[in-house]
Amino acid sequence: MFTPTEELVSRFDAEPARPLERRYNCAPGQELPVVTDDAPEEMRFLKWGLMPGWADDRSVGSTLINARAETVREKPSFREAFERRRCLVVADGFYEWTARDGERRPYRVAFEDDRPFAMAGLWERWRPERTQTGLDDFAEGTPADPDPDVLETFTVVTAEPNEVVAELHDRMAVVLAPDEEETWLRGDGAEAAALLDAHPADEMRAYPVSARVNDPANDAPDLIEPVEG
Repeated sequence: MFTPTEELVSRFDAEPARPLERRYNCAPGQELPVVTDDAPEEMRFLKWGLMPGWADDRSVGSTLINARAETVREKPSFREAFERRRCLVVADGFYEWTARDGERRPYRVAFEDDRPFAMAGLWERWRPERTQTGLDDFAEGTPADPDPDVLETFTVVTAEPNEVVAELHDRMAVVLAPDEEETWLRGDGAEAAALLDAHPADEMRAYPVSARVNDPANDAPDLIEPVEG
């Protein structure tokens, strides 16, 4: 996520809720910029790892960083968010890992011109130990709660890979075309589900990068530079 802020604002017609820092190694558990269906004029910072409203504790989110497109409308963890709380996960590339010569090697996947794009996401607002009344209010889409215990989270929807990513992994993030983003945010369930497939591979590339991306503590421009495969 290193695209200049002014370009992102123009591309998504959304202002960041706080200053955007250039990032080269975003990871689950971190707060990252998304555009939600209830506030499309703003890029908000939600934690990567979905916390369903019924979850008992915060540890659940670490296991729900992705949602499979094929079952997203059925799984209890995702089905309510799919129907009522969708978001655009803002990015300009993502990493995938594959085994080569006995090693797990990272690759960066992006458009040829490194333009920013949106991945299909779902989001939730979780409150610990809510009453049933609280759950009902939340289902109607309440405003952001200043309570520090409130946690806003997201997950990325994945599908079968295109030809570029298939060389690396059997899944890939659903990358939305610009003209699909409004439908993802505002469309009904059937319209949204129809978007959950692999983005065409013809404008995308994948190339090996430094194994330093395996550690989220490393976050520097050289991480996206190609290395010998």
